[in-house]
Amino acid sequence: MTDADCRAAIAAERAKWGDRLLILGHHYQDAAVVALCDAVGDSLELSRAAAASRAERIVFCGVRFMAETADILARGPAGGDNGRSVWLPAPKAGCPMADMATAEALGTAWARLAEADPKAAWTPVVYVNSTAETKAFCGAHGGMACTSGNARRILGSLLGERRKILFAPDQHLCANTARQLGLPPEAVALWHRALPDGGLPPAAIRAARIVAWDGCCPIHAGYTPGDVAAARAAHPGAALLIHPEAPAPVAALAEEVGSTKGIIEAVSRAEPGARLLIGTEDHLVRRLAAGNPALDIRPLRPIVCQDMGRTTPEALLRVLREWPEETLTRVPDALIPPAHACVRRMLAVG
Repeated sequence: MTDADCRAAIAAERAKWGDRLLILGHHYQDAAVVALCDAVGDSLELSRAAAASRAERIVFCGVRFMAETADILARGPAGGDNGRSVWLPAPKAGCPMADMATAEALGTAWARLAEADPKAAWTPVVYVNSTAETKAFCGAHGGMACTSGNARRILGSLLGERRKILFAPDQHLCANTARQLGLPPEAVALWHRALPDGGLPPAAIRAARIVAWDGCCPIHAGYTPGDVAAARAAHPGAALLIHPEAPAPVAALAEEVGSTKGIIEAVSRAEPGARLLIGTEDHLVRRLAAGNPALDIRPLRPIVCQDMGRTTPEALLRVLREWPEETLTRVPDALIPPAHACVRRMLAVG
């Protein structure tokens, strides 16, 4: 089947469903997939689209935790079967960072924090890049999710209420957000999941305002100060825009640190002729370069998320034609109420 034949077949299948079908796509998808989506955005934007939609079937071109979040929101706070379902064209598309924090491991850490600092008002916050089980744990303990776009607002609000935070799973988003909030490095303690008690003595837990999980995005965490030096040497005068999942020493070298949406908005504000280095997934960087010919846009270093790349137009067409069981994303009913509370609290903050 040619690309044109595939696109035509997808259009024919979509026409059968009308507004009963919604196709969502993350910014990191390939351009050929993005062109087939009804809505394209970052995690927060797509969460809102899933919550607002009344479509019977939501097809999520992304990775598993995104489809799980859409299912949590589509089925409502009580869970059960309300006639709505979420489908993931590439069921093997996971997120290594999401898998770095399990509900069981967080429960162990939670108990240790309460034991070490029992007078503190602890609140769990999970990056939306987390499993449904992790979100459910967070929601059951009064916490909420966040995205890279609203982490500063959410953490700042909780710290303003004199709460202490257990943040998982991305240590770099946590460190960069803490720096933006003006916290000193010693205010953030790193919980090492492979060490007994996280490798943190009680005094370190009591001194910290945030305890950060030691997870990371293998893509963004791979950037180094050497990458920045090499890119600046090759492109003198270029401004660096970088995602907050990058290590703090690298993010500190950037002119702007922002979420995927924040990077896109920064590009839209740039004056014609501006030179920009962008530190994020290469599918997005290439689309930004193609869509802004008046700007000189280069990747800090080309990086591609292999899991995002698993979704293809052919995989999307297979879902629309066959609706194979293995592509159905169904969060267990018991997890829906606390996981929904976790995400709903995030959406209420904005």
